[in-house]
Amino acid sequence: MHEDFERCVRVVQAKDARFDGWFYCAVLTTRIYCRPSCPVVPPKRQNMSFYPSAAAAQQAGFRACKRCRPDASPGSPLWNERADLVARAMRLIADGVVDTEGVRGLAARLGYSVRQVERQVFAELGAGPLALARAQRAQTARTLIETTTLPMTELALAAGFGSIRSFNDTVRAVFALSPSELRQRAKGKPSAAAGAILLRLPYRKPLCPDNLFGHLVATGVPGVEEWRDGAYRRTLRLPHGHGVVALRPEDGHIACRLSLTDLRDLPSATSRCRRLLDLDADPTAVDDQLATDPLLAPLVEAAPGRRVPRTVDGPEFAVRAVLGQQVSTAAARTHAARLVVAHGEPIEDPEGGLTHLFPSPEALASLDPETLAMPRSRRRTLLALVSALTDGLDLGAGSDWARTRAALTALPGFGPWTVESIAMRAFGDPDAFLPTDLGIKYAAETLGLGGPAAVVARSEAWRPWRAYATQHLWATGDHAINRMPAA
Repeated sequence: MHEDFERCVRVVQAKDARFDGWFYCAVLTTRIYCRPSCPVVPPKRQNMSFYPSAAAAQQAGFRACKRCRPDASPGSPLWNERADLVARAMRLIADGVVDTEGVRGLAARLGYSVRQVERQVFAELGAGPLALARAQRAQTARTLIETTTLPMTELALAAGFGSIRSFNDTVRAVFALSPSELRQRAKGKPSAAAGAILLRLPYRKPLCPDNLFGHLVATGVPGVEEWRDGAYRRTLRLPHGHGVVALRPEDGHIACRLSLTDLRDLPSATSRCRRLLDLDADPTAVDDQLATDPLLAPLVEAAPGRRVPRTVDGPEFAVRAVLGQQVSTAAARTHAARLVVAHGEPIEDPEGGLTHLFPSPEALASLDPETLAMPRSRRRTLLALVSALTDGLDLGAGSDWARTRAALTALPGFGPWTVESIAMRAFGDPDAFLPTDLGIKYAAETLGLGGPAAVVARSEAWRPWRAYATQHLWATGDHAINRMPAA
């Protein structure tokens, strides 16, 4: 979109917040870059320049606006909607892969050479993987500066910088303030208890919290997830340790409270929380498309901004999807809770009732199938999945959707419902669809859509947003899963 100069100018002049994160406006006279919705007086059109990413603007010598904080705007929906190389690379960079494994590790995960990855990412975003990771490190540093009292030396290492000098230089170049000045400006802002980090996770309005938090809480695994004091809480397995997060819906943002055993995991934890709640979606584009169907239009009008509840851990969700085959939500939770107690990693949670991390595939590889209270065929399916995961099946942010779908389909006991459930929740495929799901069948009968074949045919008009259409169809049933718990 950043190449459409006239359209970008109109968006900036209108201060349209829907386009925050789609592109960035740089001002040639002040050398500052902003969100399209920046509240200051818009610059003259001849002084505007547009970039596809904050990293590209920074690389061109522009500093982040101190008023609108463009470095903290919602992410571009493209990286969640698309399955191509650049989108997969962006999701992995957001998950902190460049910081932990370098560009070579990023390329290895994607199955391409370093040169190919760098060339394609730069061609589309105007900045390479290292520059994008640097921009992310700068935002992580700002968050830690403003929300913790860590000494700057420790903070620099936690944010991913190799030295205090590069930390100081990057912060000053990006924000036109020294780290000490940033901390001074943050005085008076709400602070977290010791060991916790407070974040505001922005999103594009509208947002319908009922199905989002209602689904997560209704399907939550005891010991791993809970609803407490108006917030959804859960444990996180992260690259350097583990964490606990509390997420609470607010006007214009999600209040996020993170407790981490290793602060280097902040970027990864933040990225996974955003993916969990589908916060980088463009609800206007989704709703506009679905509302063209006269049967869906009333559902969209009644609950605009529905998101797709996703997951913080692909392998965890795949295991839970198998446990949920042909059983009720309550039974699936019971099966999962037993696995957690038997094979999960215990943690301490002084604030609530969280007790374990969900078992890793490696931990589940040693389970005795005879201890599973489920049919023999489903035990075989679960063991086949665990074996595939330990052998390298990738269900993470950078997975190849088509290749992974094929790999899952080849496993015993994996039919379309299970594969598409994983595609919707773990991959984040916005077009994943479950026409044989009981909730969809109920909605089809209620709305007069016909049988599964008729629903599939009608759903062609909903592409590429069939996962969002699924959320609206599920809401036609009177299920607690569609309602957010009372605070």
